Amino acid sequence: MVKNSFISIILQEQEENKENSGSVEFQVVSFTNKIRRLTSHLELHKKDYLSQRGLRKILGKRQRLLAYLSKKNRARYKELIGQLDIRERKTR
Repeated sequence: MVKNSFISIILQEQEENKENSGSVEFQVVSFTNKIRRLTSHLELHKKDYLSQRGLRKILGKRQRLLAYLSKKNRARYKELIGQLDIRERKTR
């Protein structure tokens, strides 16, 4: 029951944001929400290796999107990093 109500809430939010659901910012925000959810899950279930793998995959996707955004529009990148309260990527 809880899972179905959670899915319906997500679908309602997506219908409201259909116009920008493909934007880089929207994708980064959704990945960040998933990362935070998985992180809290892994604090309880330390040996859930499949979730750890999923977390690493999502982290990589978010990292690639942030790298793309920092190359295309540095101001939007800085603003997004500040809003989400995540660290800036390391430069070599």
